[in-house]
Amino acid sequence: MPAHDLVIHNVTAVDADGVTPGAWVQVVDGKIAARGVGIGWPRSAEVHDGGGGYLTPGFIDIHMHGGGGHSNEDGPTAILAALAAHHRHGTTRAVTSLVAAPLEALESALDSVATLTTQNPLLLGSHLEGPFLAPERKGAHNSDHFRDPQPEAVQRLLTAAAGTLSQITLDPARPESPGAIRAFCEAEVVVAVGHTDIGYAESRRAFDSGASILTHSFNAMRGIHHREPGPVVAAIDSDGVFLELILDGEHVHPSMAALLFTAAPGRVVLITDAMAAAGVPDGQYRLGDLDVTVDHRRAVLTGSSVLAGSTLTLDSALRAGIAAGIEPQAVVGALTLSPARALRLDRRLGRLTPGYEADLVTFDQAWQVQTVRAEGKSLI
Repeated sequence: MPAHDLVIHNVTAVDADGVTPGAWVQVVDGKIAARGVGIGWPRSAEVHDGGGGYLTPGFIDIHMHGGGGHSNEDGPTAILAALAAHHRHGTTRAVTSLVAAPLEALESALDSVATLTTQNPLLLGSHLEGPFLAPERKGAHNSDHFRDPQPEAVQRLLTAAAGTLSQITLDPARPESPGAIRAFCEAEVVVAVGHTDIGYAESRRAFDSGASILTHSFNAMRGIHHREPGPVVAAIDSDGVFLELILDGEHVHPSMAALLFTAAPGRVVLITDAMAAAGVPDGQYRLGDLDVTVDHRRAVLTGSSVLAGSTLTLDSALRAGIAAGIEPQAVVGALTLSPARALRLDRRLGRLTPGYEADLVTFDQAWQVQTVRAEGKSLI
């Protein structure tokens, strides 16, 4: 997806490496070619004045189930439409997350995502949130589809994904989980601990065995207790483990979010966990094969108070983090470099650095999205 030469100037550049007022960035052939401050930018075919707003790398969502009225379970057209809906909110690249389902259905979905991933570089593969989860922490999943990660099932999923399975969430307490963690790690799949009832010690063992993400921290797991710290503190205490966080005001209190940023600097990954209703009006929707009611942007399983994903977009998460008192540099890092690091893509994504992909978002001074580009090409 090559792009012509472009300079964006008169912006405050913000990424995980720092904040630079009066900055400019040059894009050549889809990559960042140079950056600087002031007015000495190179001559380019197109010059965009950022109006004194902000410039960040494109957001990377490693946990997204849908958006714009579309669910990832509804096939390739829906997946692309959901991604396009999130583009409007600063997300340039995303992983296609899938809820628990029968093994055959997951194989079919993984095969479809594998094809899309080879065609669209903005899709970063698939994320299986299930079926290897704990019934007592099922959240908005249909536990009828849960199963143990037996070697045959693991291999079937890996084969169907054809090297495009980016991440899998599992409960380390399920029988045969240790072997599954090893198998997924050997296949270069990032393993996440989630939808589990295990405590601190068991969580540490899973992280020591190769798991490197905690799925939507605090949700669908034990909380922090002074005598049993639980999975969140285990993740904080495990170097190299990233902690997903849904910062929508519903899943986690803003003060707890700010505490997590302090406790695990550079390792918080802001996600949406968005379902189909993200970016569209309230109403009745589906998440997998379960009914979801969305009212005042709060998504719950119909007839219950169980949260069913979110209607969050990452630009809203950015503003929520800043409103919670978290430094903009840290919040932007949690939307860009940290997810890139979690997926081992940080040598080309997540920074405003020459040589990196020109995934760029400009904002006005109130952090409202103005333009979104991937590889230098406009997405909105």
